[in-house]
Amino acid sequence: MLENTPIPILKLKDFLLVSIQIDLHDRMAQQLQQDILERISQTQAKGVLIDISALEMVDSFMGRTLADTARMASTLDAEIVIVGMQPAVAITLVELGLPLGGVRTAINLDEGYELLQESLKEKASEKQGIEEESEEEEADDSGSD
Repeated sequence: MLENTPIPILKLKDFLLVSIQIDLHDRMAQQLQQDILERISQTQAKGVLIDISALEMVDSFMGRTLADTARMASTLDAEIVIVGMQPAVAITLVELGLPLGGVRTAINLDEGYELLQESLKEKASEKQGIEEESEEEEADDSGSD
């Protein structure tokens, strides 16, 4: 991880907050991707809010990097929500044919945070349901001797 990374990654409860305030060249975008993934691993964060409200343009490389970062984060059991996308950025991504496939978006940080909290609750209830089914199967197996 770079000592003087220009993009701070802050921890907020179970989530990370990344606010991109400068235009990123390709190497910086790759470094940010690596930094985000390392911080997810270090902190066991369950979600990442990436605020791009200060960006007026996103090129094809940055769009792909965001989508790839989201896919990589999901393998670490974290979800990424991109917040604050300017209309011009959304238009550019569509025109470039770069849908952010599977990446959730929100208008602002508040809505992004709510999305991540809802997602955590859904995962917890799914996990609880699986555990209850497993316990029922174990009880059935032990009673059939």
